[in-house]
Amino acid sequence: MNSKFLIIGSNSFTGSNMVNDLLEREFEVVGISRSEEINDVFLPYKWKNKKDTKFSFYALDLNHQLEEIKVLIKKEKPEFVINFAAQGMVAQSWLSPEDWYQTNVVSQVKLHDFLRTCDFISKYIHVTTPEVYGSTSGWKKETFNFNPSSPYAVSRAACDMHLKSFLMAYKFPVIFTRAANVYGPGQQLYRIIPRMMMCSKIKEQLNLQGGGLSKRSFVYITDVTDATFKICMEGQIGKTYHISSNQQISILNLVKLFCNNFNINFEKLVRVSDSRLGHDDAYMLDSEFIRQSLKWEDKINIENGLEKTMKWVKANFKTLEKLPQIYEHKK
Repeated sequence: MNSKFLIIGSNSFTGSNMVNDLLEREFEVVGISRSEEINDVFLPYKWKNKKDTKFSFYALDLNHQLEEIKVLIKKEKPEFVINFAAQGMVAQSWLSPEDWYQTNVVSQVKLHDFLRTCDFISKYIHVTTPEVYGSTSGWKKETFNFNPSSPYAVSRAACDMHLKSFLMAYKFPVIFTRAANVYGPGQQLYRIIPRMMMCSKIKEQLNLQGGGLSKRSFVYITDVTDATFKICMEGQIGKTYHISSNQQISILNLVKLFCNNFNINFEKLVRVSDSRLGHDDAYMLDSEFIRQSLKWEDKINIENGLEKTMKWVKANFKTLEKLPQIYEHKK
C-alpha cells in the first residue's frame, strides 16, 4: 500500500481506532494530537504490544503549533487527511464558549487555508457531528440546513459552512462525515457507555440527565472506522455521509438494557437530574446514502457491542479505576 494517511486528532477515541484500522490494512500513518500519547488502554493500535514502524506520532497543538504542523504536512505529503480534532462536550461549551470557537472554527480555518494549497492531498475527510442539526424529528437525511443549540454545535456548524465555501471556491476535496453516538472498547470514561459500566464496578451512581429520555442511535467503533475507510477510498468529494445504525434507543432504556444483560440493579445504579442547557431530544441519522452508494453496513448490534465493551472494562479495570472518570477541559 503506497498511500499515506494523516490522522489529525489521533489520540481521540475514533482517531486512535482509525489509526489501528489503517495499520491493520498495512498503510503508512502519521498521527497528530495536541498532547502526548495517552494511556495505552485508550490506544488500540498499541494493544498488540508491538511497535508498528508504519506509524509516526507527533504531539502538536493546532491552536499553538500550526506552523510546525504545516512543516510536517509538507514533509510527509499525505494523500488522505482525516480530521477528528475538535473541542468536544456540549454542556461544558457553555462555560467558556470562546475555547470552542477558537479550536473548532478559527484554528480549523487557518489549517484549511493551508491545506487547500497542498496539491498532494486527494481527499480531506472532515469528521463533524449530528449536533449541527439540533434535535431531529424522524430520520434526518444529509443536509446543510443546520439548527445548532449549543456553542459546541454552533462551532461545528460554522466550520462545516466554511469548508463548503472552500469546496465551491477552490474545489477543496472535502468530504463530510457525521456519525451517530460512537462507542466501544477504549472510549473515554466520561462517555455514557463506559461511564455506566465503570459506575457499576466502582459502586457509584450514574447521573441520568432529564431522566434519560433523550433518544440516540449508537454505532460500534469498528463499523465507524470501516465506513470511514470506504469513504476515503470511494466517497464522492463534496458529499456528506451519515454513519449510523438503524436502531434508536433512549438513554434510559440503554442503561436498563445494560443492567438486564449484566445482572445489575438499575435502581441502585442511577439517579435522575435536570436536563442540561441546550439539550437535544433526539439525533437520528438516515444512513441509506452510505449503505446504497458504498455498500456499507453496520455489523455489531448494541447487545454485542455492550458485551465487547464490558469485556474491555473488566480486563482493564485495575488501570481504569485509577484514571479520571469525568471530563477534564483543556484549552
